[in-house]
Amino acid sequence: MTNQLCKPWEHRLSRRQWLSGVSAAGITSVGLPFGATLAEELAKQRKQVLFVWIDGGMSQYESWDPKPNSPFGGPFRPIDTTVPGIQVCELMPRSAKIMQHLCVIRGMCTQDNSHSAGVPRIQRGDPKNRGVTYPFFGSSVAKLIGSQGTGLPAYVSIKPGSSGFLYQDAGFLGPQFGAVAFGDGKPPENFSLPESITAADDELRQSLRKKADERYRLRRRPESTEATGYIFDSARELMRQRAMFDLSKVVQKDRERYGEHEFGRHMLLARQMLEVGVTFVKVTSYGWDTHGDNFNGHASLMPRFDQAFASIVEDLHDRGMLDNVLVVAMSEFGRTPRINGHVGRDHFPEAWSLAMSGRGIRRGLTIGKTNAKGTAVEGDAYDIGHMFHTWFNALGIDTNKTQFDNHGQPLPIAHEEMHAVKEALS
Repeated sequence: MTNQLCKPWEHRLSRRQWLSGVSAAGITSVGLPFGATLAEELAKQRKQVLFVWIDGGMSQYESWDPKPNSPFGGPFRPIDTTVPGIQVCELMPRSAKIMQHLCVIRGMCTQDNSHSAGVPRIQRGDPKNRGVTYPFFGSSVAKLIGSQGTGLPAYVSIKPGSSGFLYQDAGFLGPQFGAVAFGDGKPPENFSLPESITAADDELRQSLRKKADERYRLRRRPESTEATGYIFDSARELMRQRAMFDLSKVVQKDRERYGEHEFGRHMLLARQMLEVGVTFVKVTSYGWDTHGDNFNGHASLMPRFDQAFASIVEDLHDRGMLDNVLVVAMSEFGRTPRINGHVGRDHFPEAWSLAMSGRGIRRGLTIGKTNAKGTAVEGDAYDIGHMFHTWFNALGIDTNKTQFDNHGQPLPIAHEEMHAVKEALS
């Protein structure tokens, strides 16, 4: 079964837009490959992000940085990957088979070992305190790259639990750049027009709303009014693309590959959203805070992650999208070498791992290393600020030249005392 979801940019090119788009893209009609459309050429220039957030702290020992025959290595064996010399934990057989597409940072060393501080600081890049709340990475990308003409929300979050608009993620950027959250991967309630309202009726209603918005905007701060209009407009486009939420239309083979479990379904929906053009898709998996029974916990959690993560990387590659989509999979920290009295591992920001792939990233390698016991980073250690520089540069955003504007106050988009991990950039 072929994918039936239309791409928004396939329907939005008038003759004038076609000509201006060719000029903007630096493409001449003579230079187009035989049979290619402008939409295909423009699609190749898209910048997207898949951000997989493993909430609670994935153990580096039971994933990307096994330490066999060490005091803290645990019961699981390492296995070879498709890249000679690189091994991962045996709980990740599918990821081992796509290592040629991955870049694993094994030298992460961050500061906060608490969830309450670690989660927001990690997702904001741990910038210097300037008296303002910095945006999450997704909100930064929504501001710096935007919806790229799709009309869809630039930043969406797929997570267990409730839906809603997460304006807090945007920090000083303002609520327009928050995340639209789809709780349990479901569309919002009342997502379809009542049968009594025709398309023409809806156009009239929207015209009236926009006029009311214009009047409302005259005496109010633009940040709030712009966010309101943005939400209405992007909601309408989501309604047009609502078929992507119906995973029953996805072939059974794909549903089985991703896994008939919550995380698998959410990652499959993420694929659908990337295919229709959403700029930033965040998928959250909870339950990784294994202070007790760490090994049984990871024996249950890791196969689900492995199955869905490997599937989406394979699919992005097979669909020709991996060069456009920056993929990041990470937690707020790793887990301790020492096993506690509850057969668990505690919080450990001093030496842990994350994985990347896709746009702007060199693939088939590991960067950084920990010592033989996994208790510390050997050589260069990387804080989250280094990763923000790396991710922005992978997306074509020069962190040395690009700044946020906070009501006239220029602010760096990433920690100015840190830098990109050049070895990770293609």
